[in-house]
Amino acid sequence: MNLADDLCAGLDPCIFAGSLGFTTPDPWQVKTLRGAGRRLLLNCARQSGKSTTAAILALHRAVYYPESLVLLVSPSLRQSSELFRKVTHWMARLDVPPELPEDNKLSCTFANASRIVSLPSSEATIRGFSGASLIIEDEASRVDDDLYRAVRPMLAVSNGALILMSTPFGKRGHFFDEWTAMGTSAMGTSDGGDVWERIEIRATENPRISPEFLAEERRSMGDWWFKQEYLCQFVETVNSVFSYDLVMAAIRPDIKPLFGGVQ
Repeated sequence: MNLADDLCAGLDPCIFAGSLGFTTPDPWQVKTLRGAGRRLLLNCARQSGKSTTAAILALHRAVYYPESLVLLVSPSLRQSSELFRKVTHWMARLDVPPELPEDNKLSCTFANASRIVSLPSSEATIRGFSGASLIIEDEASRVDDDLYRAVRPMLAVSNGALILMSTPFGKRGHFFDEWTAMGTSAMGTSDGGDVWERIEIRATENPRISPEFLAEERRSMGDWWFKQEYLCQFVETVNSVFSYDLVMAAIRPDIKPLFGGVQ
């Protein structure tokens, strides 16, 4: 890659993706690569390409923004390391392999002082990080809410970006809260405005998945799983006595709780 091409790749993550051999992104991937803001929610069906897109964004941030800290968060360390492997897969396709003073199965440090780190799933063990430039939370619907609360303050000083990506897993948790833009955030305080950009991609919109396969999957796994894994729908949990909508309809903001509220 010559200097002009390198400059274009630095300014445009989609051009950067093309230089790595990812030459036919879907339209939503182009939008995500070029327009990812500070807060992005990806509600995307399985095998839609969200992990590939996020991995390229992580690598682009580390390569072209010196001293960036990119954190990969998942429900388990194994899943975080899988996303990190996708980052290293694309890293191997760079024209000039980057110099990595630190390189192991869970993290790497670039010569420009940028770092990409895959984190364990316990909020108690991740509090040493600060000043994150980009946090990517994979399988966000299954990430513990305490872990989500622990990583958000890492963006306070850096004003970094946060990407939550997942398929739904019931009407619960911070991914559901943020997607449905509730009046109260997962942090327990009023948002004062919706800052999230949302992208939803169902399996029926994926040209690489055939209708025949989806029909077979619906028969095999049943509607509850199929609607979440392939149609991006937040459905009631199977053990719910009352529906989410019924519970929310019974709540009135003008009535004070009997035993005190959240401070």
